[in-house]
Amino acid sequence: MRDISSVFVQISNHRYTTFGFMKFKLLPSYPLFFIFSGMMMCSLALYSQNIFESKSALVSFSSKAPHENISAATTSLKGLLNTADNNFAFSIDVNSFKGFNSDLQREHFNENYLESDVYPKASFSGKLIDKFDVSLTTQKIRSKGSLDIHGVKKERIIEVTIVKTGESYLVSTSFIIPLTDHGIKIPKIVNQKIAESIDVVVKSEMVKRQ
Repeated sequence: MRDISSVFVQISNHRYTTFGFMKFKLLPSYPLFFIFSGMMMCSLALYSQNIFESKSALVSFSSKAPHENISAATTSLKGLLNTADNNFAFSIDVNSFKGFNSDLQREHFNENYLESDVYPKASFSGKLIDKFDVSLTTQKIRSKGSLDIHGVKKERIIEVTIVKTGESYLVSTSFIIPLTDHGIKIPKIVNQKIAESIDVVVKSEMVKRQ
């Protein structure tokens, strides 16, 4: 197989090359390598126009049990949305949640239940399964993907609301997470203080990636 660098040198030393019946003039001072590189850069620039990333976000959860209500939130959400192919990926740092009713409760959340030292991230990645219409101001779209919490992945379909605001999008959703779906065990001694299913609310502003 010929070395590709030698092909570039050979071609750039000729004034013309032909493709089929067409004849093109080549400029020796501009090797094809740089022409192809420029084409690749243009393609990457066009591709990046379809990528939106999370700029500011809030993820909150609440547990409503007979003997206690618990709530906490985080702004650590990071995510990308590709409006060209509808793929998305979001993740949060589990130990970034703040709130709770006490520091001890937060400690138990991280050490006993979510085990954030072993499973530091929670994520949701997949694809929008409904058509994303960039011309609409507001639209509801179903997202399908893998929800990974506590090291256990579950396929979920979650409806999201997308509101266009100038050059950015506001994405919001709410859903329920059964703790048993992700192998999170609650001791009987506190099962009246922690709900079996957790309510989650997500809000994020998505801006075009620079």
